[in-house]
Amino acid sequence: MNNKVALVAWREYVVRVRRRTFIVATLLTPIGIGLLALMAGYFSTKGAVSSKDILFVDESTIFRSADPTSETHVFRFSDKNISEERDNYLENHDVLVHIPPFENLGDKKHQVQYFSEEKLSVMTINKLERAIAKAFKNHKIKSSDIDMEMYNSFDTKVVFEDGEVLEKIAAGEEDASKSGKLNLIIGTILGATMGFLMYMVIFIYGGMVMRSVMEEKINRIVEVMISSVKPFQLMLGKILGVGAVGITQLAIWLILIPVILWIVQSTVGLNDASQAEQMAEIAQNMNGQTSLEGFDIGQIISEFQSLNWGLIIPLFVLFFFGGYFIYSSMFAAIGSAIGDDMGEGQQLMIPIVIPVVIAFVMLQGVLSNPNGSMAIFGSLFPLFSPIIMPARLAFDPPMWQIALSVVILILSCIFFVWFSGKIYRVGILLYGKKVSFKELGKWLFYKA
Repeated sequence: MNNKVALVAWREYVVRVRRRTFIVATLLTPIGIGLLALMAGYFSTKGAVSSKDILFVDESTIFRSADPTSETHVFRFSDKNISEERDNYLENHDVLVHIPPFENLGDKKHQVQYFSEEKLSVMTINKLERAIAKAFKNHKIKSSDIDMEMYNSFDTKVVFEDGEVLEKIAAGEEDASKSGKLNLIIGTILGATMGFLMYMVIFIYGGMVMRSVMEEKINRIVEVMISSVKPFQLMLGKILGVGAVGITQLAIWLILIPVILWIVQSTVGLNDASQAEQMAEIAQNMNGQTSLEGFDIGQIISEFQSLNWGLIIPLFVLFFFGGYFIYSSMFAAIGSAIGDDMGEGQQLMIPIVIPVVIAFVMLQGVLSNPNGSMAIFGSLFPLFSPIIMPARLAFDPPMWQIALSVVILILSCIFFVWFSGKIYRVGILLYGKKVSFKELGKWLFYKA
């Protein structure tokens, strides 16, 4: 690398990492994530589940006969009628539940009332409904002389797995039947995280390059620098310097965030079985089914470690730099074209922002079908591939697609840096003129 480019990059790097804003943002971001996780964990395990003293007037006697218990609530039963208890239950109880007589085994619905000074949470209501419904179901089975073991054997769980997992099952590994589903879940989570990270990196650090160029142009600092450094060298140095700042910040976050989240997990106590069960129940009530239901932490960690990190990490870094070079070079070109009016940059940024937004919108469809035609196109198109391809890496895309995507990305980096350099060399010394897209097109053909 040219010595002048290296000097510009080093200056850009040192100036930025020494700024108080960089230090504060780098340290506060992991702390903020930890605080959010701490609050979410605390409120989900502590605040969302409040113990209630519940009094039942069970005229059906079905629920009472089932001898129900609850880890979060206290169940009590009264022999008085509902009219007597309704006026006095608040003296010793939080909730009064009335279960009317049940006479017809063919009834599929039974109306149950509750009385409470405060509205019950959705989770508490759902928990009571499931408990009462289970008691009524068992009562119907016993009253119909149906053998309980035979009835339970009717449930058959069907699991779709790939060929590798089936071979493991044949070898006698009982837990292998879950690994295919778990792999898809982890792949989706990892893909979404990597795609979102690339989306943020492009905007944050690309915008940082643009602001740096604009500040030096507006303050006339660039006129002094151009006397000893060529415009293209200055632009390339800025891109490399800010990119190094981004890598430094991400490296610090990759160390601090897991440590802080581990501390949060220990503080909230998610290893406690009852609290973990409560969180699963909250998620079940919100989503209908927990994403990782049926998997313990050991399985999740094992599956996470089994991913091909030797391929995923280098490729993620490669696409990180590729996407950064493509978009930051365009941001630098836009920054050089903007005069004293900062508002000019808004319309010039539209062609840069649109591909990033489209790629991010495509991400959900790609994760749903990581080997579909949309995913393949997004992985190869250079303005989409820095976001789409990293999101697909956990799903083991074909090597030819990865190789082709990398080749196209490298060639695109060279082209966009050259393309942006043609605009930058003219725009960086142009003042007092409002620039249009037509004008930018003319700059491409100006001779140096």
